[in-house]
Amino acid sequence: MSAAAVEHPCDGEPEPLLAMANRLAEQNPGCRVEIIGGVITVAPPPDGSHANALTTLMIPFLAAGLHGQETRVLQGIGLWLPGGPEDYAIPDLSVVDADLDEHLIENNCYDPAVFRLVLEVTSSNYRSDLRNKVVTYAEAKIPVYVIVDRRHGRVHVLTEPMGGGYDNHEVYAPGQTVTLPESIGAPVTLDVDELIRAGRPRA
Repeated sequence: MSAAAVEHPCDGEPEPLLAMANRLAEQNPGCRVEIIGGVITVAPPPDGSHANALTTLMIPFLAAGLHGQETRVLQGIGLWLPGGPEDYAIPDLSVVDADLDEHLIENNCYDPAVFRLVLEVTSSNYRSDLRNKVVTYAEAKIPVYVIVDRRHGRVHVLTEPMGGGYDNHEVYAPGQTVTLPESIGAPVTLDVDELIRAGRPRA
C-alpha cells in the first residue's frame, strides 16, 4: 500500500483529508483508499489469488452460521477509526453485529463497537497489515484481528487489544489449524495450508 501524493490549491483552506480520499477513490476505481494515522493510502485492486483466498476464508464463517440473524460476514465495509478525526479502514473481511446499519458514523463507515473480527489478506501492502493496522485495530478495540500473510505463508491471530497492540499474538504455519475465539459468534476453524494454497499466485 502506498501513500497517495495529493495536490490541493495553495490559496484558501486545504482540502479536508476525507474529501481528498473520496476524490482519489473516484479517480481510481477498484482501488482501496483508506486514511490511517492521518495518512491517505491507496492500494491497487487485488489479484485473483487474493480474491480466491478471501472466498476460501468465507466458507467456514458461513458454514458456522455467522451470516445470520445475530451477525453478518461482510467484505470491504468501512470501519471508522478513533486514531484521527477522519481515519478509516476497509478490512478485506469482517464479522459484525447484524444491526450494523444502526451504527453508521460517516462516509459509509461504521462504529468499531459492532466489529467482532476483522481480517486482512496481504498483498503488496503486507507491511501495513502486519504493523500499522495492528496498532490501528487495537486502538479501535477490535477483539480479533486475523492476517493471512501470503508473502510468508502464515496466519496470524491477534486477540486482547491493548493500547498500541494486542496482548495475544499467535502465528500458525501450513499443516496447522486455527480455532478462532467463540466470541465472534460461533466456533470457526481455519485450515492454514488450504488458505495459503488458495492465496498463492498461479504460475
